[in-house]
Amino acid sequence: MEKQAWESLQAPAFKNKTPGGPAMKISSVELFHVEIPLPKPFYPTWIPGYPQTHNSFTLIRLTTKCGIEGWSAGAAMGHERQGLGELIGGYLIGLDPEDIETANQRLKEASYLGWRNYWIEPAFWDILGKSKGKPVYELMGGTARPVEFYCSTGEMHEPEKRAEELLAIREKGFKTAKMRLKNIKAEDDIRHVNEVMKRVGDKIRVSIDVNQGWLVTMLADIPAWTLDRATEFVKVCEDNGIAWLEEPLDSRDYDGLAELRKRSGVTIAGAELNYGWNEVKVMIEKGSFDVYQPDSTFCGMADAKMIMDTCKKQGLGFSPHTWTNGIGLMINMNMWLADKDNNIPLEYPMETPSWVPEARDGILEQPVIPDREAMYQPPCEPGLGIKISPKKLKKYGERFFKLTEFGLKVKIVKEKGLKQAIQMSKQQKQRQKNKA
Repeated sequence: MEKQAWESLQAPAFKNKTPGGPAMKISSVELFHVEIPLPKPFYPTWIPGYPQTHNSFTLIRLTTKCGIEGWSAGAAMGHERQGLGELIGGYLIGLDPEDIETANQRLKEASYLGWRNYWIEPAFWDILGKSKGKPVYELMGGTARPVEFYCSTGEMHEPEKRAEELLAIREKGFKTAKMRLKNIKAEDDIRHVNEVMKRVGDKIRVSIDVNQGWLVTMLADIPAWTLDRATEFVKVCEDNGIAWLEEPLDSRDYDGLAELRKRSGVTIAGAELNYGWNEVKVMIEKGSFDVYQPDSTFCGMADAKMIMDTCKKQGLGFSPHTWTNGIGLMINMNMWLADKDNNIPLEYPMETPSWVPEARDGILEQPVIPDREAMYQPPCEPGLGIKISPKKLKKYGERFFKLTEFGLKVKIVKEKGLKQAIQMSKQQKQRQKNKA
């Protein structure tokens, strides 16, 4: 299945039969720490008890010799990627952005020594789209069409307050919204659902995310759900007409999720943080989910495309996860648009008054804001449609690493010596000659 899925991804528009040439090689890598202050502290359910005061992420800009820029970003707690440039720079300089397969191999190799680096891969797609003069979603077989969003909240609130908020979300035009639950006791989760739905009724479709897929207990002792607890909860969801339930068990409990799906009368969704295609193909084979929600800033766009294509072939749902930042939202919007037949709304992260579009999308020229029907006109310019404001990046960002092609050569000479540097250069040139 894996080989077939990858071959299906290799559409003529970007299959690397003929390299892009020297001018298309990556010649510069830049990394930035970005911290955008939130108007109010944000208490995400995925880290219970943790007050988030900034939208923090690592931003990357890749530049080719001919001047084409590619952007991407990875969610961060702070400056934990301070040393990433020293690790990743040498893997990226000289790569051909049109060769997505090799780019992913290099990112995989770098991950053996540290971070998962697939959030960098969309920057290659951004360059590829710009070089081809097309939006990335068109390269993947999609078409420009209005994007329908559903509102995805991020905090757990008491039922009365959350019900009022859901009704206010409906007034803004959203037909569907997602609420969060993260109680210690099962009876409190059940109470939440019953009371919220009693107040909301059928005025808005409601889904629930219980964030059991990747449990964090840094500040609060939230128990991991068992299959029995999840089974009890899905019955409550079914009785209340919940649209879908996300991440009800550990994200690698493939068999438990498959069994829960058999028992459930409610759609089960997840896979936002699973390690791309190699994990998700097992989940699909075992029947773990009804709807798959990979995030291209966690697994890369190539893997997300394989997941999307396989879901389509097997009649499963697909709708990307987007809870990262404005750059991540744009990247995953391209993935949503890549499936021109997709009718599942795309996640729109918002928790007023803390996680608001202006803070979520803080370094973009304009925040992504849907119309009064929760619809958004897609970007039609080449690439991912990410427009970084230099002024806002200067205000909220700090560049902590830059490496150029010349800088890499100097670095190798200093570290390895001139003789070894010359030998390595010869090996690299011979390798490129053999590939050609």
